Amino acid sequence: MVDLPAVDRGGAPGVRSYGMLSTFPPTACGIATFSAALAAGLVAQGATVGVVRCGDPEQIEDPLVVASTGAGGSLAAADALNGSDLAIVQHEYGIYGGRDGDDVLAVLGALTVPTIVVAHTVVRRPTEHQRFVLEGVCDAADAVVVMTEHARRRLTERFAVDPARVSVIPHGATTPPNDPHAGVERRPGSPLRLLTWGLLGPGKGIEWAIDALALLEDVRPRPSYLIAGATHPKVRAHAGEAYREMLMQRSWRGGACRSVSFDDSYRDLPSLSQLINGADLVVLPYDSEDQVTSGVLVDAVASGRPVVATAFPHAIELLGSGAGIVVPQRDASALADVVRSVVDHPELLARMAAECRRLAPDLSWPAVARRYDALAGSLVMKARASA
Repeated sequence: MVDLPAVDRGGAPGVRSYGMLSTFPPTACGIATFSAALAAGLVAQGATVGVVRCGDPEQIEDPLVVASTGAGGSLAAADALNGSDLAIVQHEYGIYGGRDGDDVLAVLGALTVPTIVVAHTVVRRPTEHQRFVLEGVCDAADAVVVMTEHARRRLTERFAVDPARVSVIPHGATTPPNDPHAGVERRPGSPLRLLTWGLLGPGKGIEWAIDALALLEDVRPRPSYLIAGATHPKVRAHAGEAYREMLMQRSWRGGACRSVSFDDSYRDLPSLSQLINGADLVVLPYDSEDQVTSGVLVDAVASGRPVVATAFPHAIELLGSGAGIVVPQRDASALADVVRSVVDHPELLARMAAECRRLAPDLSWPAVARRYDALAGSLVMKARASA
C-alpha cells in the first residue's frame, strides 16, 4: 500500500486512512456492494480508503483496490492493511479460502493496526468449526459491528464473544432516499405492483410468493408481480438457471403466469432506484432463519416502499414499528392475505409508507459512515494513548 497523505477532516479524530478487506465490485455479491458503499461514505467523510480484495485480482482497475488475498497470500494482505490507520474486515464464511473461510484468521493474526470486524452472518446453529472461526475472528478484532440487535444478541449469547466489543450499526441504503413528502402513488383502479429484486437462488423463497399470486386470481384489478435480478453467480456455476426455470414452471402450473414477470437485466443505481420507486409493495419471502441482515430490505424501507416479508430476523426488527408486515415462512396463504388486505385497504399501504419515510434518514450511507468513523476514531485514539 502506498503512503497515504494526511487529510483535513471534520470526522473522527486521528483516522486519516482505512484499509478494507472484502469482496469488491465487479464481484456480484451483497458484501461487495456493501463495501463499495461504505468506502464511498468514508471517503465522503474525508478519509482515504484502500481495499484489499478477497481472492485473485480481477481484470478491472479501481483506484481503491490496492491488493488482493490471491496475490501473495495472507501476509501480503496484512501488510497492505497495516499501511492504514485502521482496518475494516468484512466477515462472511463464504468469501475467504479454507474451511469455513478460516484463511482470514491468518490475516487478522498479522494485523498491527486497530481492527473493526463487520459480522455479516451469525448462524443460529453453527457447526463446531464455524463457531471456532467466528469466535477467532471476533477475538482478533478490537471492535465487532453487527447490523441488528438480533444479531448482537445471537452473537453475544450463543458465541464466546465479549459483549463490550460489539456495536450495532445498521446496514446503509444503496439507493438514494425517496422524497420524504411523497407517498406510494397509485392511480385509482390501477393494479397493485409487487416487486422482489436481488440475486436469485434457492432460499430466496420466491416460489411461495408465486404461489400466493395464484391464490389471488379473484382480485381485480389483478396484482402484478415483477421478479428482478440475475441468478447468483455461484448458483449459476453449479446449477445453471435451474432455480429460475423452476419458478417459471411453477407460475404456469399454479396459474399465476398472467401476474408474474421476470427481468434478469443488469441495473445501475439510477435504474434500480426507478425500479423500486415504481413498486407499491416489496415482497421478501426468504426461507432462511439466519438472515440477520438484508440490504434489499434496507433499500426498500429507505426508498419509502412498504414491505411484506417472512419472519427472518432483520425483517422482524426493522418492520416492527409498522414499515411492513411480517408473515410466517413458506406460507403462501399468509402472503396472499397481506396482499389482499392492501388491495382492500389502501390506507394500510399509506401508513406503512409513512413509517418507512420516518426510518429512512438513519439508513442513509452518510449517516452509517459517520457511525463507523466515530467508532474508528475512538479505537485509534485508544491505541495511540496506550502506545
